[in-house]
Amino acid sequence: MTKAPAAPDDTLRGYDVVIVGAGPAGLTAATYLGRFRRKVLILDGGRPRADWIPESHNTPGFPGGVGGRQLLADMSRQAALYGAERRAARATTLSRTDEGFLVHLEDLAAETGRAAACVKARLVLLATGVVDRLPALDGVEAAIRAAKVRMCPICDAYEAIDQTIAVLGDGDLGAREAAFLTTYSDAVTLLHLGDINQLSGRQGLAEHGVALAPIALHELTVGPEGVTLQRLGQAARVFDCLYLALGCEMQSRLALQWGAAHDADGNLVVSDHQETSIEGLYAAGDVVRGLNQIAVAAAEAAIAATDIHKRLRALA
Repeated sequence: MTKAPAAPDDTLRGYDVVIVGAGPAGLTAATYLGRFRRKVLILDGGRPRADWIPESHNTPGFPGGVGGRQLLADMSRQAALYGAERRAARATTLSRTDEGFLVHLEDLAAETGRAAACVKARLVLLATGVVDRLPALDGVEAAIRAAKVRMCPICDAYEAIDQTIAVLGDGDLGAREAAFLTTYSDAVTLLHLGDINQLSGRQGLAEHGVALAPIALHELTVGPEGVTLQRLGQAARVFDCLYLALGCEMQSRLALQWGAAHDADGNLVVSDHQETSIEGLYAAGDVVRGLNQIAVAAAEAAIAATDIHKRLRALA
């Protein structure tokens, strides 16, 4: 990308690292970099995916489980202990400067009136994650909070052992998740939106014992009390929980604007040290690969932060 014009305001605040995203990856990186005595700014652009978690039982160090909001709050306090600043803002674009990057952002705090601003950064770490595609169903958020609607079978299928499970999908992702869930229950049904002839793995569903039910979305009701499928002329079917398999939207726009390398699903391609194909631009967490796990995000953030510190030492 061509170099941007000089910033109009020489008083812009400068940081060693700007971290875009305040989820587990971003907060882990901020803690590491703070302990490396680096000046760090976290850009908090809104609700992280981890905020949806009612209670996680596969997060290392929490044998009794931990809620997503509590985990994020604890991680945020930990990063603040080591001097990380935090700002309610979204990064809109990046520009190259002689010393690194100019991060153009939109402030979200009410007192700023959503004003546009800029900050300087020697290096940038993207921890922007993904956004789950939710169905247009009344009560879906409350159902997620109540663990009646779930989004990650790797995270919490163990808690659904022997339950009556439904999977809502509109393609082969739903078929794959339904087959995976038969490890935990013999009563798994794929609720498919759209033409079932578009499913390439229908035979595999039968082999795994997954029932297939083409539905229209209005036939499904969700809430804190449960999940019900009511089809015209048929008895209501009640499920203990519903897994969403509608995919995610990658939040990789900042990197893709510069032509960063990515795979067919939009995941950013990074080096062994989490650097993207854009020099000085790192990425960690769900924006990098499809295995959307807190432990993976934290590990990648630790790798990225350590390499960033070493790089800054070399540049000093």
